[in-house]
Amino acid sequence: MKPDAFFRRFLELVVEDDVCMETTKAEEGSNLLLIWSVTLLAHTAHSCPEKCLCHKASKTADCKNRGFTEIPARLPPEIQILQLQNNRIWRINQNAFTATPLLKILDLSNNSISSVALGAFQKLRYLQELDLSSNSIIRLPERFGNSTGNITLLSVRHNKLQKMERILLESLPNLKVVLFKDNPWQCNCNIFGMKLWLESFLYRGGISDGIICSAPGVRKGKDLLKVPYELFGACALRAAPVPPASSHQWPGSEQRGWPKHGPHGEPGDGGRGGCEPKARPRPVSLRHAIATVVITGVVCGVVCLMMLAAAVYGCAYAAITARYHKEQLGPVRQHGTPEEKEPFESSMA
Repeated sequence: MKPDAFFRRFLELVVEDDVCMETTKAEEGSNLLLIWSVTLLAHTAHSCPEKCLCHKASKTADCKNRGFTEIPARLPPEIQILQLQNNRIWRINQNAFTATPLLKILDLSNNSISSVALGAFQKLRYLQELDLSSNSIIRLPERFGNSTGNITLLSVRHNKLQKMERILLESLPNLKVVLFKDNPWQCNCNIFGMKLWLESFLYRGGISDGIICSAPGVRKGKDLLKVPYELFGACALRAAPVPPASSHQWPGSEQRGWPKHGPHGEPGDGGRGGCEPKARPRPVSLRHAIATVVITGVVCGVVCLMMLAAAVYGCAYAAITARYHKEQLGPVRQHGTPEEKEPFESSMA
């Protein structure tokens, strides 16, 4: 090989080697950048929000009185207690707490919450205590989420609730304490379902501060549990829809209200603004009526037995007395008295 050719080949090899080294360095730098980015992202995702104080030992995020207007993002996923009271949060969006699935205690009291979206507490399968007191909530959804059945304490005190859906309360089977105080409850047909649920809840040993009616006027200030069933008697009839026309209707059936049945065979609500007809009020009233009849029958039976016993005793006493007097007066009438015998003996003399 000529010297010039050999020199050119040597230069080519040197250049290729430099290129390989640069490529390797570039790849290493890219890998280091990727690792650093992932580490930073993970740190950011698991870090505590800037305005909050997070305690790893107690697994608590203290975010109260920090001026939040919405649920803070990037909360540590391992926290079990989240304190958000005394802020300006105005709405709870759907799936607002999916990043914190291990929550057990959630305090949202003393905010400006006016609405809670359906499924707002979705995925919180370990949630035990939920405090929504001292807000401006007008209405709660039919369900908090499919996994919120472990809630044992619920507080909705000091809000603007006029009613709560019975299906929401029934979706919380482990509820032990529920606080309803200081809400403008409308004690009409729309709240009848709550009355039935609350009676059953208290019978099972639940604790509640009760529901005090704000309207209508005749019931204002009264305890819902003390409002007689008879005042809700027309609810089902007024809300019952008329069935669609059919060629096989009986005469006069078109004037009769038939309850609309829900998925479980129970009468459903004819509309959001209507009453809440249920099949359960009638059996409860019937049980009360049967109990009243049975008690009245027992009392009347006892009284009758006492009167019969008194009559028998009186008759027996009268018979014994009469027999006694008869036995005492018999000998006297037969032999006479000594005074009666003297004149007879004198006349004989």
